[in-house]
Amino acid sequence: MDKVYSHFDRFMVFQVKQLLDNKGIPCFVKNEFAIGAMGELSPMDVLPEVWISDPQWLPKAQLFVKQFEQEFESQTSNHTPWVCVKCNESNLANFELCWQCGTENAS
Repeated sequence: MDKVYSHFDRFMVFQVKQLLDNKGIPCFVKNEFAIGAMGELSPMDVLPEVWISDPQWLPKAQLFVKQFEQEFESQTSNHTPWVCVKCNESNLANFELCWQCGTENAS
């Protein structure tokens, strides 16, 4: 068994698990509920992790995880807030829709 991904955000971990599942790579999540033991265990020991059970899949899994991380980085690297054309509300850069009125980002 090999660990291919870990992150403090369970949502990110489950996105990677879903990605690998969709690619036909058998995987599972470890430490899914271990966060409750933080304090008694080190923070690094309670991070949720994605593991694969068959080492044959490791190179492909690592490639897909790397692509996922690069795509996520490129999506979040634009830190320029935008202003909604409909209601003039200021929105964070990672919002695709205006949080106030739901209008799509025009830029």
